[in-house]
Amino acid sequence: MNDLLTAFAGVDPIAFSVGPFSVHWYGLAYITGILAGVGLGYYFARRWGLAVSTDDLLTIALCVTVGIIVGGRLGYVLFYGGTQYWTAPSRVFAIYDGGMSFHGGFLGCVVGGYVASRLVKVPFLTLLDLGGLAAPIGLFLGRISNFINGEVWGRTTDASWGVVFSGAGELARHPSQLYEAFLEGIVLLAIMVLLARRVPSLRKGVMFSWFLILYGIFRVSAELFREPDRSLGFLVGDWLTMGMLLSIPMVLAGIALLKWSTRDVT
Repeated sequence: MNDLLTAFAGVDPIAFSVGPFSVHWYGLAYITGILAGVGLGYYFARRWGLAVSTDDLLTIALCVTVGIIVGGRLGYVLFYGGTQYWTAPSRVFAIYDGGMSFHGGFLGCVVGGYVASRLVKVPFLTLLDLGGLAAPIGLFLGRISNFINGEVWGRTTDASWGVVFSGAGELARHPSQLYEAFLEGIVLLAIMVLLARRVPSLRKGVMFSWFLILYGIFRVSAELFREPDRSLGFLVGDWLTMGMLLSIPMVLAGIALLKWSTRDVT
């Protein structure tokens, strides 16, 4: 098991090259996640009786993609970048050097979704519900890419499945990227699809609220095994990380939205 994981973690981050251009697994994960997410969202949009055209799908995909990229990068700069970007502001645009934040990308996606909802005339909360359904696909692929890249690794462990990551020292570490891929990807997607088949579509915001709650819980749980960002370390003691701090409000917001969405309307 350990040998298999170590070999998988040693896969070249570059999927293929065409001349001077290289395509990374991480970039492919973004593209595949967005396309698959749009496809799943389209399926349930039709199931819920929404009239969504091909042009509408392209508009939604474009708005969401821009939101994820811009929000993800700005989130990383603000939440994890420390002072390095204040001394060299031009590095903010150096996305090719790495540095994306889920929480920033999430907020950017929400903003992009709002713009898309106005353009395609779909209720904002309904579009967020569809986004909550689609997001686990991208999360799964993104975490697998993190594992291949040997980044955002876990804390040291003596477990038999521990992995020695290049650049992380000689000690074995939790493959926390795979923990997150399982929880935030496979488990979350399964729950969201089951809910989508049961929750009345008229209850706008219910699906999205469950996404907020479940993602927040899964992320906080995974952070217990994940090494905190080097530029920040632990925020409190030896347990509170920035990932936890940013995920807890998601749980609270999800509970509030769920209560509002399921209120008795008279």
